[in-house]
Amino acid sequence: MNKIAVIGAGSWGTAITLTLSKKGYPISLWAWDPDQAATINKTRINPFMPGHKIPQNVNATNSIPDALQGAGLVVFVTISDSASAVAKDLQPHLPAGIPIVSATKGLNNRTGLTISQTLKSVLGNKNPIVVLSGPNLAVEVANGVPTATVAASEDESTAHMVQSIFMCPTLRVYTNTDVLGVELAGALKNVIAIGAGISDGLGYGDNTKAALLTRGLAEITRLGLRLGARESTFRGLAGIGDLMVTCASPLSRNHRLGIGLGEGRQVDDILKELGQVAEGIPSTQAACNLSKEHHIPMPISEAVYNVLFNGKRPAEAVVELMTREPKEEVS
Repeated sequence: MNKIAVIGAGSWGTAITLTLSKKGYPISLWAWDPDQAATINKTRINPFMPGHKIPQNVNATNSIPDALQGAGLVVFVTISDSASAVAKDLQPHLPAGIPIVSATKGLNNRTGLTISQTLKSVLGNKNPIVVLSGPNLAVEVANGVPTATVAASEDESTAHMVQSIFMCPTLRVYTNTDVLGVELAGALKNVIAIGAGISDGLGYGDNTKAALLTRGLAEITRLGLRLGARESTFRGLAGIGDLMVTCASPLSRNHRLGIGLGEGRQVDDILKELGQVAEGIPSTQAACNLSKEHHIPMPISEAVYNVLFNGKRPAEAVVELMTREPKEEVS
């Protein structure tokens, strides 16, 4: 394998870089901020992942042409809001045929497109895309905690190639051909994680969280099936696995956002404290738009939307959820 270009130097991009660098791959780590790139090269520390020394086989850069020069694989791990803009910057410098690993979990809040769909809309079909998703908290991956993930592609040979590149004693990689399901599960679980955090912030217990996770999984599966995904995907690592960790871990930004909301704090203040993007915010907008467009009931996502964007008090949103019309339990 030639050089690997990692496009995005946040915590997840850094964790991926650290994992791949241990396998000896030369890596270009692209950061949108030139000062961040300079700091990484000078101190061998990324401010988004302090406590982890960046190896010498990693070179940080603010130049996309430099990052892509000689690369045999591109790992795309920018925030979802900037995916289209960064893809447009990549397009003139990206040779045809180089595989792209999409490791961003999110949906475009305006179009409802997944990240791989966004990449294809900009880049066309000249580069095979593999989606990487699962219960993968960045700090734990960087720390070498045993972790499993999913590499999903319609091209099984490319998925197996990515599986081979990423697989190591601390990261077990499974393949899947349900690209849409893996991406939807990875994006929509962030919405439910905000709801779980709200529950914790309100001081509710494990009964409440269990109900939120179970019914949340039901509604994101309903939407996924309507859009053409496979039900089995939502029962796997990218679905229930990622949902469990994101709704429970104190390392989850979306869960921490929800806790702050449940405590009565404002979104902007919580995000400032987090210091990074919470992908569940644009994904909540996209989920509710898709819910209405496809006539799929998603009451938990709608409740989270009302708290985030309509000023609904979290406790009031919970009461509305609990007093909805009685119904049978259906998956």
